[in-house]
Amino acid sequence: MAVQAVKLLQSTVANWQRHLATKAKLHPMAKGALTYAIMWPTGSLIQQTLEGRHFGNYDWQRALRFSLFGALYVAPTLYGWVRLSSAMWPQTNFRIGIIKAITEQISYGPFACVSFFMGMSLLEFKTFSEAIDEVKEKVAPTYKVGVCIWPFIQTINFALVPEHNRVVFVSICSLMWTIFLAFMKTHHPTELTEHSHQESLAETQS
Repeated sequence: MAVQAVKLLQSTVANWQRHLATKAKLHPMAKGALTYAIMWPTGSLIQQTLEGRHFGNYDWQRALRFSLFGALYVAPTLYGWVRLSSAMWPQTNFRIGIIKAITEQISYGPFACVSFFMGMSLLEFKTFSEAIDEVKEKVAPTYKVGVCIWPFIQTINFALVPEHNRVVFVSICSLMWTIFLAFMKTHHPTELTEHSHQESLAETQS
């Protein structure tokens, strides 16, 4: 009986491990959601640290909003785009990677920028009109920066990274981008322009 019980336990554990491995392969979006749930608030906290905050006065609600938005919205939509682009271009080579990267910047890029500022504003319980105003103010300058960065990252992603790891790869690469988004979310482009102009005047006078 004891030998049979041990064999049954071993069989159960083996089946459970195979089940987990199979599920992990069938649901890469879960990997991306978990990664974004960690990476996005991390980006927010890094940005707050750069602002001069520390553990005692971090805005934890802001970090929580980043976690929720990253895991529950960004990861699924990005996963959907990866699946769609893979269906449209099943081959993976450098030329196709460039095509996918350019297509993403034309289609998914603007959508992602608008969704970020709209969604995060609504999570802050701003009114819909206030969220629209923030979108109008910040999407264009944010998108311009993204166009200079993401085509290179996504070319590598689409050309060299296996499909089931692409969402995770992009999420890791997006940590610096998330820090930038967190910065843009808490600042106004007009303020940044004025600050840059004041620095230029100071350098000229000196």
